[in-house]
Amino acid sequence: MTNSRMNPKVDFYFNKAKKWQEELKQLRMIVLDCGLTEELKWGVPCYMFQNGNVVLIHDFKEYCAFLFFKGVLLNDANGILIQQTKNVQAGRQIRFTNVREIAELESILKAYIYEAVEVEKAGLKVSLKKSTEYPIPEEFQHKLDEFPALKTAFEALTPGRQRAYNLYFSEPKQSKTREARVEKCIPQILNGKGLND
Repeated sequence: MTNSRMNPKVDFYFNKAKKWQEELKQLRMIVLDCGLTEELKWGVPCYMFQNGNVVLIHDFKEYCAFLFFKGVLLNDANGILIQQTKNVQAGRQIRFTNVREIAELESILKAYIYEAVEVEKAGLKVSLKKSTEYPIPEEFQHKLDEFPALKTAFEALTPGRQRAYNLYFSEPKQSKTREARVEKCIPQILNGKGLND
């Protein structure tokens, strides 16, 4: 691999890393060896094939990882892909905690990257659940029924914002906590704002 494929805009990400610096650099070399274009998106290194996002590298407190954008479509012959949370529909991670582990998996990681490129070449799409397919928590449904203005404001939100609220309201196990979350978010919904706006 030559350094010519490295995008200087991405260098800061690898240089700022404290805990996973060696692991991240090794992951970078592996993915660049596969001939993908390196870009900076969402503040992290993103690797693309013909303008299609294939994989990104990111780090967390407990691990660093490859995230395959359409990982759910990969064969996963080695059973190493991880769904981050139950609500993640398309992306899948491969997590790492040391350099040795990455070195041992290098050929397998390249095979997964090449498979992800083939998914892009084929133009495959992930069938995502529609926002309307997510259940509305009972506590929120009561408020929507009670206040027509809230229902109108909620329905005017983008599907992604609706989904974010439904997931946020559904998370707590206790009804009291779900109710508190709904109450707290009502003004934001009425103002046409998403959960994180």
